[in-house]
Amino acid sequence: MPDFVKYIIIIVVGYLLGNFSSAKFLSRIKKDDITKHGSGNPGTMNMLRTFGFKLGLLTLLLDALKGIIPSLLGFLIFGGTGGGDFAYVGLFVGGFSSILGHIFPVFYKFKGGKGVACIVGMFLVAEPIWAAAMIIVCFLYLLLFKYGVLTSFIFITVLTIIEGYRFNNNLPICLILFGIFCLIWYMHRQNFFRLLIGKENKINLFKKKQQKTNRKVKREIKKENKTKEIG
Repeated sequence: MPDFVKYIIIIVVGYLLGNFSSAKFLSRIKKDDITKHGSGNPGTMNMLRTFGFKLGLLTLLLDALKGIIPSLLGFLIFGGTGGGDFAYVGLFVGGFSSILGHIFPVFYKFKGGKGVACIVGMFLVAEPIWAAAMIIVCFLYLLLFKYGVLTSFIFITVLTIIEGYRFNNNLPICLILFGIFCLIWYMHRQNFFRLLIGKENKINLFKKKQQKTNRKVKREIKKENKTKEIG
């Protein structure tokens, strides 16, 4: 099979997988719409704020899987461990395609998430030990400091530097990593602006019970208002 055909397969599979919105799917199961809450972003952080830790974690896992599958496909289709740098080019092409599909999904009028979880999945395939270690570090950071945007960028920056150093002689990989890094910065530009002016929302990982209570209070208030109107 010619290399260009392999790349087409990887790009198409990656992009289409990226189009699947885990956040929208899970919120619909809850008979809700994540795009109508918080920032409106169908991603992990907004799911954490809106529905709590369990659904936020499930969103992260499903979105990471969207990065893992095409990255692994790209790695294997170009020979795996025996394919040298060509296999890693395929890996990053697959991962980048998934990220683009997540951020610019054709099935949702090109309005998607911000791509961080897909990047996590891609790096778990490319650099599993470092990626797993950084996931632990970032989880602890989020637990202590509660800023999701900084947590995401600690992970992305560290792994991009590690992979950039590892493949410093491979121009295609370096360009892909640089493109991903710039794209994610751009997608989070409003978060950084809010952070600079002190208006970025913090995330409490274990706030689910309180949010449930708040929603229950709101429903009770609506019922009382309807009862008053009828009376």
